[in-house]
Amino acid sequence: MEGPGGYQFIGRTLQMWNRYHATAEFEQPWLLRFFDQIRFYEVSNEELARIRRTFPRGDYPLRIETTEFRLSEYQELLDQNAQEIDRFRRQREEAFAGELARWHRDGQFHFEQENPVDHAEEPDWPEGSVVVDSPVSGCVWQSGPGTGEAVSAGDTLLVLESMKMEIAVQAPCDGEIRNVLLDVGRRVEAGQALVILAPTENHDDTA
Repeated sequence: MEGPGGYQFIGRTLQMWNRYHATAEFEQPWLLRFFDQIRFYEVSNEELARIRRTFPRGDYPLRIETTEFRLSEYQELLDQNAQEIDRFRRQREEAFAGELARWHRDGQFHFEQENPVDHAEEPDWPEGSVVVDSPVSGCVWQSGPGTGEAVSAGDTLLVLESMKMEIAVQAPCDGEIRNVLLDVGRRVEAGQALVILAPTENHDDTA
């Protein structure tokens, strides 16, 4: 699920990152701020799918409450639950030790990257082409329309994965796809060309 890099969400949830739409919850592309506390509640698969469709557009309001964080109260909570917290930490450490042993046993500490960044020389393209490049470093996650297909401005050309986020790369104008430079699974660097478009005649480069 879309979220700023570094966050690990426990449970299936809605988006924490919204790059393309400003809503009541997303004054900035990120949802969470320092000291925010998240509460989960159970919904069906169908309800979760609906929430994920509507929330980035601002059609699913969140229940957000303003409160105060008092360090003394938090410390009291830790003291009251010290035995349970220690028991959980021991279970976590034992589980991680077992997982670490499996990594060693399975040879996962000798990982070799299978899909390095493709530094092959980019092909030449005709004058007047529109080059759509990558906004981030990552990899090609999903493919879109292929060579020769017509697209409209705003259509998704492909989807990148970067820092656990899915990032849609959209067509900047109407046109026809001349070349898709990278296949699914290939690594990509920020600024690297991804798709070459032949714009329609009424395309305005200053738009």
